[in-house]
Amino acid sequence: MSEQINNKPELKEYRKELRNNATPAEKTLWRFLRNKQLQGRKFRRQFSVGNYILDFYCTSEKLCIELDGAGHYNDAQFEYDRDRTLFLNHLGIRVIRFENKEVFESLEAVLECIKNAFENKD
Repeated sequence: MSEQINNKPELKEYRKELRNNATPAEKTLWRFLRNKQLQGRKFRRQFSVGNYILDFYCTSEKLCIELDGAGHYNDAQFEYDRDRTLFLNHLGIRVIRFENKEVFESLEAVLECIKNAFENKD
């Protein structure tokens, strides 16, 4: 029997807590990703793959969207994010990162970048 890798039961409560305490940037972007509003693609919030919890994940595109706040600008977090991206890439999942401020200052550009990722799967 193989180990469950997506949405591990032991992470369920933590994923729920993250959804209930979303950052303002996550709430803003979610308004445009939910209910298949972005080119008909379904996104999930706080979806786990392995021991990592992804901010947003589109299963049909194998696309992870991450929003980075101030806590992502130190060496330890950079290394964690790098290892996480390598793990996800190894599974065929593409990762796009945006700074929180980009969601507020350039939302249309963020959405365009995500749409472009649908078309450019390489």
